[in-house]
Amino acid sequence: MEHNSIRDRLNGSGNVSSRYLSGSKSQIAIDALLQGTSLGCGFKELVGKSILLTTHNQFAAALALIELDGIAKRLIICPPDIQPGHFPLVIAKGGVDAIVSDHELDGQRAFDGILRVSCGHPIVPSEPSRSVSRETEWVLLTSGTTGAPKMIAHTLASLTAPISVKQPAPLGSALVWGTFYDIRRYGGLQIFLRGILGTGSLVLPDTAESVGDHLIRLGASGVTHLTGTPSHWRRALMSPYINRISPRYVRLSGEIADQAILNTLHSVFPEASICHAFASTEAGVAFEVNDGLAGFPASLLGTQGEVEMKVENDTLRIKSNRNALCYPDGGHGPLAGADGFVDTGDVVELRDGRYYFLGRVNGVINVGGMKVYPEEVEAVINCHPAVRMSMVRPRKNSITGALVSADIVLKEGSDAAGIELKGEILELCRKSLPPHKIPATIRLVQALEVAAAGKLVRSHA
Repeated sequence: MEHNSIRDRLNGSGNVSSRYLSGSKSQIAIDALLQGTSLGCGFKELVGKSILLTTHNQFAAALALIELDGIAKRLIICPPDIQPGHFPLVIAKGGVDAIVSDHELDGQRAFDGILRVSCGHPIVPSEPSRSVSRETEWVLLTSGTTGAPKMIAHTLASLTAPISVKQPAPLGSALVWGTFYDIRRYGGLQIFLRGILGTGSLVLPDTAESVGDHLIRLGASGVTHLTGTPSHWRRALMSPYINRISPRYVRLSGEIADQAILNTLHSVFPEASICHAFASTEAGVAFEVNDGLAGFPASLLGTQGEVEMKVENDTLRIKSNRNALCYPDGGHGPLAGADGFVDTGDVVELRDGRYYFLGRVNGVINVGGMKVYPEEVEAVINCHPAVRMSMVRPRKNSITGALVSADIVLKEGSDAAGIELKGEILELCRKSLPPHKIPATIRLVQALEVAAAGKLVRSHA
């Protein structure tokens, strides 16, 4: 049975002549890519193989994804921060028999007997037609920074199920997607597929590129649709180059979008449509919210549509054709429950007909037996007009086990005195939170660490 691969869809779209894919150092027209290859071998050598794709350069990964879909039996996409020591396990569990990479890999012994193919080369002419078109299993990995990465399998159909190719360009301009995400993770891959399979062009970030340099490049490209996590956006708003861009569509996902960041983005980009979406690698994209408010309407639950959602034991559960297929390594049990719903692990609370995200089940701080979700406290702190971003974490305590501590980055030009500001923030927390959730300590810091996935790096006591 034939399947419509990315390359098949592009060849059949008839709208690639003016579109391009752009990286920090390279740019290529989509139609030129369809007539050539950036791989160091012919495609026939990779037909039916289980391929591990690992690159330093995100642009090289994008070119390889377009070429390998429909050829590979399985395509395992490594995030940039995967630990080298995890490669042997991934190779064994993924049945890898070919590695596509733009760099030399350490630990040569682990790769004995495996076909090695280079990628990221300048485009050269390739075979004019490909008779092979098979369904490729796309395997995404968790970062594996604290343990072996989890392998999560999708198909192109499940990845593209939430994507509409009908993306009208803003009046008088071409549609240009831009992103702060890394496309080697689910959130970034969604934007990559939207950009490539839609009607516009796509500008990719570079891991070695500063936020300012990326904003300058996005502005020069005339970006119209721009996406990132709330932490990505808060870092961008701290840059003096934020005025280089004027997107017409702003999208957030990957972290809880609190009211403060939504209000700020509306203020900075008053003409833009602001959207926040919920998605996870296992559950896929569940919904988008376009009303400018945090959380989501309770009316989204219980409907029998393309996506079904429910709340059970305080966590959001999702069932749809966007769900991942399985854990192919078999080490994490069934992906969905017996009823077909995937437990996202995200805790929600119903207030006045709307559900609000509190945090992750595994991220709770235990204060004397009472639960504190860091994101819930951060949402309150971030409402203070002088605060750009915050991170709440546990601090060990011999009596309660843990106390709540907050690190806060102020907005540029804030002239509030430290002691006075801390008092205002504590008062804000007292008005909105029960006593055990109020920070015991507050630190003003210059920056907060953001992981390669675009999320705050959290540590737990």
